Amino acid sequence: MRYVAAYMLAVLGGKENPAAADIEKILSSVGIEADKECLTKVIKELNGKKIDELIAQGREKLSSMPVGGGAAAAASAAPAGDSGAGDAKKEEKKEEKKKEESESEDDDMGFGLFD
Repeated sequence: MRYVAAYMLAVLGGKENPAAADIEKILSSVGIEADKECLTKVIKELNGKKIDELIAQGREKLSSMPVGGGAAAAASAAPAGDSGAGDAKKEEKKEEKKKEESESEDDDMGFGLFD
């Protein structure tokens, strides 16, 4: 991913088809040593292609991917008279309690993120 990001930065910087040296320069500026094999693969795959078109194609692919959320719907679909529904409620309460405990453990470390 870092090689693609460096390639895109080089394109934004004005290089239509960045060379390996251009990408290596960008990566070394942030302390990353470039792997020659990965670098040549990225250049081979992206060379001569328009970045805007690649991003648009990627968005189309991502929009067709399903997203999660089926587990909550399945749990709420259980009939009210089902004995499993009571068990599901107990499990939810246990999960909430565990979540609250883990959040309070984070507070006990003695420092905050923005302190």
